[in-house]
Amino acid sequence: MSSLFIRLYLDEDVNVLVADLLNARGFDVLTVRDAEKLQASDAEQLAYAVSQQRALVTHNRSDFERLIQTYFATEKKHYGVFLAVRRSPQAIAKRLLAILNHVTADEMENQVRYI
Repeated sequence: MSSLFIRLYLDEDVNVLVADLLNARGFDVLTVRDAEKLQASDAEQLAYAVSQQRALVTHNRSDFERLIQTYFATEKKHYGVFLAVRRSPQAIAKRLLAILNHVTADEMENQVRYI
């Protein structure tokens, strides 16, 4: 089944204002808080994002780069990971919008983007 719009899952280190800004633009964004997954491990967060067919957004570059390498090595599918440099919520939302408006969910599968 083909998916057009990327659905996002924001790790707990990403400001919830990012979700509010993107939701206001019509995008489907779920936060760790709203999913009731606070304090879950990084592996659990990524597994949850996969189970919900969502791309994960995080600031935790080093841990998620290792997790993604494990996914690649074991040929496990994921729906994308955005590794964001710490910036204002508005700047992160702007960078995400630049991708969300031009990349489909299918194109984001098994991709890692640095924003």
